[in-house]
Amino acid sequence: MSKVQSATFELVAAKPTADPLTYERPLPLDQLPYAQRNDKYISIATAFIIGHNRYVTAAHSLAMLMGDNLWGSIELRDTQGHVYAIDKFEKFSLARDFAVFSLKDDPAPTPLSVDANPALNQAVYAIGNAEGQGVIARDGLYTSTTPEEESGRWKWIRFSAAAEFGSAGGPLLDKDGKVIGVIVKKSPNENLNYALPIDEVINAPDNVANLDSRVPYQLPMFDTTISNECKGQVALPLSYDAFESSFVQWENACIDALHAALLSQEFDNIFPKGAGSDLFLHAEPPTRSFPSLMVLTDSSQWRLLPVAGGTKKNPLPHNGFIMNGFAKNTYFEHIGRPDNISANQYYGDPKFLIDTLATQGYIQRNVGTENVKVTSLGEPSQTASYTDAWGRHWRQYAWPMPFANWYVMVSSLPVPDGYVALIQFLPASAKHQHTLELREMSSYVFAAYDGSLAQWKDFLQQTQLLPDAFKNIHVAFDYDQSFSYTSNRIHFAFTPQLQKITPDSSMTLTFGYLKDGDKVVWDVSDVRVKPDAHTQSRINIRRNIPPTDDLDSKYKEEWSKYALSQHPYDGISSEHNDVAEIATVINSHANPQPQVLYSAFYGVEGNQPQDQMKSKLDMLVSGFKVNE
Repeated sequence: MSKVQSATFELVAAKPTADPLTYERPLPLDQLPYAQRNDKYISIATAFIIGHNRYVTAAHSLAMLMGDNLWGSIELRDTQGHVYAIDKFEKFSLARDFAVFSLKDDPAPTPLSVDANPALNQAVYAIGNAEGQGVIARDGLYTSTTPEEESGRWKWIRFSAAAEFGSAGGPLLDKDGKVIGVIVKKSPNENLNYALPIDEVINAPDNVANLDSRVPYQLPMFDTTISNECKGQVALPLSYDAFESSFVQWENACIDALHAALLSQEFDNIFPKGAGSDLFLHAEPPTRSFPSLMVLTDSSQWRLLPVAGGTKKNPLPHNGFIMNGFAKNTYFEHIGRPDNISANQYYGDPKFLIDTLATQGYIQRNVGTENVKVTSLGEPSQTASYTDAWGRHWRQYAWPMPFANWYVMVSSLPVPDGYVALIQFLPASAKHQHTLELREMSSYVFAAYDGSLAQWKDFLQQTQLLPDAFKNIHVAFDYDQSFSYTSNRIHFAFTPQLQKITPDSSMTLTFGYLKDGDKVVWDVSDVRVKPDAHTQSRINIRRNIPPTDDLDSKYKEEWSKYALSQHPYDGISSEHNDVAEIATVINSHANPQPQVLYSAFYGVEGNQPQDQMKSKLDMLVSGFKVNE
């Protein structure tokens, strides 16, 4: 054991020295074990020596800390606590899961002997840095061999000695202390763990890194998963930094290729293609400001995914609020801007965004038996802007959490009353993949644009934030005087004689997916203006088109009411839930087979006589014009 321990090393990375996070209270670090609390390194895995300055470990233990790593580079630490930097990589195989490398200042321990032809059913010893507690040995049996899963290119050694987290990369020894394999993974269902036969390492070609891995890939909008083999080769030897750069370049290119392949495979199903898109193209879109995700169901229909939560508005100081839900490993948020922060300041400083999200308590740090809430993540380490498929301009931020080597990634969409946001927590090594995923998801996020007229006034002045659709939309209002909405589709206007126009009045623009010639555009399909946000009184202008044959009969019945001006679109008032309502259809008989009809609705709380309601509706219709 003395020889084994001197030839076996911990794989470690330096702990981050700076912490950009702010916590609700001092971290109870005294709860951590003394050794862990005072260690300047994080123990990750195991490595061992098999020749002069020739060290071996599991490739995946290195790969998981390459790229946007928030810890130090991987190094080796001996049983005396001395740390050695990696010099050059000499062999590497991602599929077989091994790496061979040298050290800059080789301590030159006696290498372990190897046995390339071990006998079955003999006693074996798993040597590893189990749970970061130092190099120990545990015994078991060499029970069997198992062909590699894809095509049987080699056989794994199966053994019964315990191999916990941290043992990966350690040597599997026979009864004489000779290396027969490299421990690579723990069996998920039984205590028969996996090691790569040492002859696979010895016989592998020198001076080459085989980057070959079968990678599954999925996007949250589809149930489809593709699993393609990504292959590449890198000439060795290379320094740590040079190899890391080559590895990350290959890995990112692999993710890009998988992303493109999945979209290509789903090309005929991607919204708005195919019959599965008809519900969103022909039915009334839901009027909701909380974000929802459009997904392709098992029945090949596009629907809004139910998001757990999203119904409760949690109040924040100065009339701010936050609503949150969760689906597809993503937090969905609707955040209200507080009154004491100007729109220019609020939208220009991402710290307001992340600090508001932190108030919800799900950004935490576990220390011992306690979870300590993070109250601020400081400034983002990554800031980028992008435009989704519908011309909405998103901002994407990444905030590091160095203690966990993770990132909080946020894609945020400015809306009149604040932000709609998607949030994911991800390992640093997966940053590129999640950047792509969130950007692709953004095009499938559904949310109405809602806010008070005061908020709309501020929002419309932030021209760089406005979706491209607003190039054809003009909203004008003068408190207590007039309101008008003009687009290349409609125009309507009203005065306080019809409905109050104050800073607290609210407007909701619901955008739909409208067929415009041979293409589909994202444009307003419903305009709702209320005297204030808390009343049921409202003016509502809605665009309606005939449903396709494959839609449910309820959509066809509703269209028939529009086309024939049947109740409730007949200009006769009725009462519903203590709200007097009246509606009509504009130019319903101008075309015997109309393809677009607009309904004009007026509602007011309380009982109202028919003649008064009709007079109000006439005021609304008199200022209405169809431009399309």
